[in-house]
Amino acid sequence: MKYRTLGKTGMDVSVIGIGTWQFGGEWGVDYTAAEAAAILAKGKELGINLIDTAECYGDHLSEQLIGQYLKQDRREDWIVATKFGHFFHDLYDRTDDFSAEAMIKQLDDSLKALQTDYVDLYQFHSGSDDAFDNEALWTALSKQKEAGKIKHIGISLNKQNSMHQVNAAEQVGAEVIQIVYNRLDRGPEDEVFPTCMAQNLGVLARVPLASGLLSGKYKPGTTFAANDVRSHRDQALVQSQIEQAQSIQQSEVPEGINMAQWALAWCLKHDAVTTVIPGCKTPEQVAANVEALQYIGDEHPQQTKPNSDTDSASHS
Repeated sequence: MKYRTLGKTGMDVSVIGIGTWQFGGEWGVDYTAAEAAAILAKGKELGINLIDTAECYGDHLSEQLIGQYLKQDRREDWIVATKFGHFFHDLYDRTDDFSAEAMIKQLDDSLKALQTDYVDLYQFHSGSDDAFDNEALWTALSKQKEAGKIKHIGISLNKQNSMHQVNAAEQVGAEVIQIVYNRLDRGPEDEVFPTCMAQNLGVLARVPLASGLLSGKYKPGTTFAANDVRSHRDQALVQSQIEQAQSIQQSEVPEGINMAQWALAWCLKHDAVTTVIPGCKTPEQVAANVEALQYIGDEHPQQTKPNSDTDSASHS
């Protein structure tokens, strides 16, 4: 495994993390505690130390599955990132509440679900600029940090890639930006990434495989099951992205190279990107994701060496 320092947090994170949206049931699979634990255990075996989840991946369901695993493991070996701002009602119905009071309730519910007394990274979850511009919220977050319930604060940007939020990161005490970035969506390269580098903000690249479309598995005309979140998206856009991915596979991916591994390595080569957080449906997918390491070099401005005793993160 390779590790990089997550911006000014000082935490050393594995360049491959584990995204856990799938644990909430939106990707066509319902997970048992044992199945989720097998995925996380495989990650640890391979040197992964970052788990990214959220309050609304199910009604704290993803967090609950992670918590059941963490209870049996060494909590200090993991960097656990979760989020706040959305209240889950069902798979395709959530309401937003970014008030200070709602954040505190979500944080307490997340800590209970995760069976821990702190989260390493707590992220403003894809909120609007209006929701972001709430001094009371950031004051409350700072107090939760002082109380030790939060180690670091982050901003998970929505699809608009708000530069207002990125520019204000230092002001509100945020140290990490999470953003959609992949070979089909290079939008962050223009403004977000240069600003992150200037502020020394860690970057978590989510959806690095474009919801699986960069896996090389899908051909034009592919349809998705009704219980798969991809079936609820603009299907014309999905088909266009599948066609783009097929073209990229033919023109950019070297012959004999697994496309998903190439796509993860492609993200990690950008100087601003600290880590990628692909979703993993099985332990085998975790192992396949880690194979992407063979396609990235060691020259990266955030590259670091893991703790020689535990290969885990520093929680300073």
